[in-house]
Amino acid sequence: MNELKVLGQEHIGRYEFTGIEGGFGESKKAMLVKDIAKIHERPVFKINELINNNIKRFKEGIDLIDLKHILQKDVFSEYGFSKAQWGNATNIYLLSERGYSKLLKILEDDKAWEIYDELVDNYFNMRQSIKENQPSLVAGKRLEIMEKNAATCKANLLYKIAQATNSETSSQTLLAQAAKELTGEMTIPVMKRKEYSASEVGKLVGKSANMVGRICNRLGLKAEQPGQNEYGRWSNSKSQRSDKEVPQWLYFDEGVKAIKNETDKHQA
Repeated sequence: MNELKVLGQEHIGRYEFTGIEGGFGESKKAMLVKDIAKIHERPVFKINELINNNIKRFKEGIDLIDLKHILQKDVFSEYGFSKAQWGNATNIYLLSERGYSKLLKILEDDKAWEIYDELVDNYFNMRQSIKENQPSLVAGKRLEIMEKNAATCKANLLYKIAQATNSETSSQTLLAQAAKELTGEMTIPVMKRKEYSASEVGKLVGKSANMVGRICNRLGLKAEQPGQNEYGRWSNSKSQRSDKEVPQWLYFDEGVKAIKNETDKHQA
């Protein structure tokens, strides 16, 4: 088992939880069941009960680790537990991304999958290597992500202004500046591509937006944030649960085609 490292409090949207790496592989993110329960607004004992009732589905060391069995009693505070919570708990489960996805199959509701998509995009996929002789690596990585997000926000604002202006010359200049924010080069887009939200793709293929997102994640269609590929691009949009803007994956025609091909294959 890889060494566990507590990264401190993580914030993804309105969710706050204890960030943990290791256990399931070097630099791989993991989550405590107590944090998962809080995020999904479920009692901790109910989540533990679901896991224990389906324990044959979870592989020890791959899907979950019971910290109660491997850690010393005096480390409870590092993981956000009181002495009483640690002492009274029968199991203190830590789940990998794979273990979390298995738990979601048991929970199986739209809200749960929506939360899962957000955490996969913004927590589990933000993997980085942490070494003892590089204590500033995490802070540097976070700064890099913040700078990229700031550039994306600025490019998105320039794009919106370009769409609103009646001057073709001004519009092209603004689009070129937006491209420079994302790529570092002053390039003018040759043509605009039709874009679809997950909801719009869902209507085209007869699936829910959540199911479209799950298929997209399974196929690995999304580019690294911020950026784009042949299947679509990242954009910032206002969250339904707050006034903050959150990353949203918009699909190009190739992305729609890939989703449709996958749904058709399973319906055949």
